[in-house]
Amino acid sequence: MKNKKQDEKNFDIFVIGGGVNGAAILRDAAGRGYNCGLAEMGDFGSATSSSSTKLFHGGLRYLESYQFRLVKESLRERDLLLNLMPHISWPLQFILPHNKNLRPYWILRLGLYIYDFLAWSTKLPKSTSINLQNNLAGKCLHQSYKRALAYTDCWVEDSRLVLLNILDAEKRGAKAFSYSKVTNVQRENGRWLVSINSREGSFIVKTKVLINTMGPWVNSLSQLENNKKNKSMVRLVKGSHIVVKKLFNHDSAYIFQGKDGRIIFSIPYEKDFTLIGTTEVEHNEGKEAKCSDKEKKYLCDFASNYFRKKITVEDIVWDFSGVRALYENKTIEARNASRDYTFELEEKEGSILLTVYGGKITTHRKLAEKAISKITSFLKLNRKEWTSTQYLPGGDFKLKDKEKIIRRLMEKYKFLSIRWAERLFKTFGSEVEKVLGGAKAETDLGKNFGYDLTEREVLWYINKEHVRCVEDLIWRRSKLGLRLTSKQVRELNSYIKKLN
Repeated sequence: MKNKKQDEKNFDIFVIGGGVNGAAILRDAAGRGYNCGLAEMGDFGSATSSSSTKLFHGGLRYLESYQFRLVKESLRERDLLLNLMPHISWPLQFILPHNKNLRPYWILRLGLYIYDFLAWSTKLPKSTSINLQNNLAGKCLHQSYKRALAYTDCWVEDSRLVLLNILDAEKRGAKAFSYSKVTNVQRENGRWLVSINSREGSFIVKTKVLINTMGPWVNSLSQLENNKKNKSMVRLVKGSHIVVKKLFNHDSAYIFQGKDGRIIFSIPYEKDFTLIGTTEVEHNEGKEAKCSDKEKKYLCDFASNYFRKKITVEDIVWDFSGVRALYENKTIEARNASRDYTFELEEKEGSILLTVYGGKITTHRKLAEKAISKITSFLKLNRKEWTSTQYLPGGDFKLKDKEKIIRRLMEKYKFLSIRWAERLFKTFGSEVEKVLGGAKAETDLGKNFGYDLTEREVLWYINKEHVRCVEDLIWRRSKLGLRLTSKQVRELNSYIKKLN
C-alpha cells in the first residue's frame, strides 16, 4: 500500500468528501492541471454514492414539480455519460403499468411525450405503449394490469463510478486519501490549514481553495462559519432499497406508482436478483442510515401490489440505505424535495471556500465542471472544460461493441466462462487484460476465493483500487457479497488484512 505520510502537503485545491461529487470535482480539477487532493473519512463512495438506485436518468417524476431545467440537463448528461463509461453503464427499459385507480393514462402518456421532447437528441428508444396481456413483461404482474408505457433510461454501477473518477484523477496527478478524516480546518495567512487523521498517522494540508462535498455531513465542520448559517436549510432524506431473488425472467425494469403518490423501481440486479426501492424518509443527523423494518415492509407491500408473487421480508437477501443532503425548503414533502444542486462561494483573506449542496448521481460530471469553472478566475488560470469528451478508465470502446469484445476476451483467455468474462469486463472494461496479464490457465491467477474471484484480481483491488478491507471489495468494487459464503468472506478478509 502507498504510504499516506506524503511530502506534498500543499495544494491549489483540496476537496473534503469522496462521494461522486467530490471524486468528479477532483478529476475535473486534475485534468485542468491543478495541484489537487481529496480526503474521504471512509472508503471512496462508501456512503450515499454507493446506496443509490444506480440509475442515470432524467427524473421522469420531477416533471410533476416542474423541474424542467434539471430534467433536461439530466437527460443530456445521461446520454453523454453512457458513451464515456459503457462498461459500467448501459440502457435499461422501464415498464410503467397503468393503475386505473391512480394517475390517468393520458397524464402518463403526456409526461413521457414531454420526457421524449426534452431528450430530443437522444439515440435511446422513444417511449411507447405496450399491451401487458400479450407481452412478457405482463406475465409476472397481477392480471388487473392490462396496459403499460415503456421508456428507456440507463443503469450505472454507482460505487465503481466514484472509484473510476478517483483513479482517473490520480493518473492526472491528484492525491486521494481514503480512510482519512478531516478533524479541523482554519484560515491562516491566506490559506486553509486542514488537519487530517488517517490510518497511517496525522498530517496537515495547506490549500488556497477548499471544496466541501461532504453530502449529509456538509455542515458538520463547526469551524466553518457558513456551516452554522446554512444548517437549517439542509434536509436529510434517507432512501432504502431491498434485494430479493429474481422476480421475473426478462431484462426490463419496472416503475410502479403508489397510493401515497410515490414511485418505486423494481430492477434486474446482478443476473439472479431484483432490486426494489427506494423509500424517502426524513433522517436525523448523526443517526446511522439503516433500512428499518417499517421500510422493508413498505417496499415489500408496494411491490406486492403489482407482482403476482407476494413479497415478504423473509425474501430479502440484502438491504442498503443512503442519506441525501437536499438544500431545500423543509415545508414540502420529502418526495417533492428538489434533487438539484447549488453552490455557495465564500472568498476571505485570500482563500476561498466552495460548498456544494444537493445533486444527483446523473449530474455529477456537470456539477463538477461548474464547480471548477467557478474558481478558475480566482486562481487566475482559465483552463478549459474537458470531461465531456474523455472516457473513464476502461471505457474506451463503443457500447455496441461490448459483446464482441467479451467474445474476443474469451478467445484469448480460454479458461473464462461467459459468466466470469462478463463480470470482469463489466468491472474493468478495456483494462481487464491488465488484470489477467499473461495467464494461460485459471491456476495462473492464484487462489480462487469463490465465484471466480481469484488472488490476481484481489491483488489488483488492493494495489490499484484502494481496497483496505473486505467490505470495500465485496460491496463496492464488486457485489460479490451476494455470492460468497460467510466462510469465503472470512478467508478473503484474512487475506486482505495480511496485505494491509
